[in-house]
Amino acid sequence: MKFFIKKRGFTLIEVLIVVVIVTILASIVLFAINPGKSILNSQEARANTELNQIRTALFMYFYENKSWPADVSRGLPNGLEEYLGPGEWPDAPFNDVSEYDWDNFTGSDGNQVLQISIRFCPLGQPSQCKFPDAEWAEDFDYYSSYYFCVQGICKAHPDRPDNHPAYCVNCGS
Repeated sequence: MKFFIKKRGFTLIEVLIVVVIVTILASIVLFAINPGKSILNSQEARANTELNQIRTALFMYFYENKSWPADVSRGLPNGLEEYLGPGEWPDAPFNDVSEYDWDNFTGSDGNQVLQISIRFCPLGQPSQCKFPDAEWAEDFDYYSSYYFCVQGICKAHPDRPDNHPAYCVNCGS
């Protein structure tokens, strides 16, 4: 006696395998269509993660020293290394000239401003700027920055007006 079992559809495993294959193929196609966008997204994600690391290190520094580090021309303040994980500090992830910059200055309202900026130009070399190919960087110049505001009315650069072109990561704008 033979029993014939008729298969009426796909199993859950078969459907999941097809979904995974389609997802992988779609991501490959999207990357092939616009690889620059994917690279920029990964650079932004890394920058935001590192900006949060630096912010945490700054708060640890503040709690131990009862004051914020002084402003530095470029780079990160001395003494912050012990609170940061391993990395290429102060190099930022956007290009070979981008670097982090700790800003501690008096803002336009007379209050203290604390921010971590990413600068895209070597110090004193405005002709050597390398800006990301992103909508938020279209109007950037030597004084512009991608920054994380810790306290106060943050802006592109301490020597520029509040509305100078910049991109604030955590300002909600």
